[in-house]
Amino acid sequence: MRIIAGSRKGHTIQAPKGLDTRPTSDRVRENVFNIVAPWVEEARVLDLYAGSGAMGLEALSRGAHAAVFVESDPEAVRAIERNLDKLRLTGARIVRLDGGTGLAQEAGAARKYDLVLADPPYAMTNYDSLSRYLPGVLAEDGLLVLESSAKIEPELAGLAVRTSRKYGSTRVTVFEHP
Repeated sequence: MRIIAGSRKGHTIQAPKGLDTRPTSDRVRENVFNIVAPWVEEARVLDLYAGSGAMGLEALSRGAHAAVFVESDPEAVRAIERNLDKLRLTGARIVRLDGGTGLAQEAGAARKYDLVLADPPYAMTNYDSLSRYLPGVLAEDGLLVLESSAKIEPELAGLAVRTSRKYGSTRVTVFEHP
């Protein structure tokens, strides 16, 4: 995997070994950032279910002000730390919790994000916990990018679908406040 654009364009990044993490492909990442480009510069980014951190790292490379990576898997957390060190990116914070708990913590702290990137396990089809907290952490003019199986058309209470696109087995749904 590599960083697609920005100050660290072309640098390779590591993903944790094994099958527990499903890194977002370069192709999907590039298409996502083509969609959300106007929201990235100076943005506060929340990367839920971060895995290797590829999405948040891409955002930092493209000029995001800060990124919070929420990931519970110890090997994935180490990969994020190694990638941050290797790329010498600043403005990052890692929350070592599962995505739902980390999201609830950020909501409880009343933190707002301009761009939220969420890549939960594809087996997740119940988005109730995300619906409960995401509208509260998303800035009024912010965007949420939710990755899911291409077979699923996710809905989140309190947020409206801006666009939905399929890339092979992946669906990318972009939400905003109505």
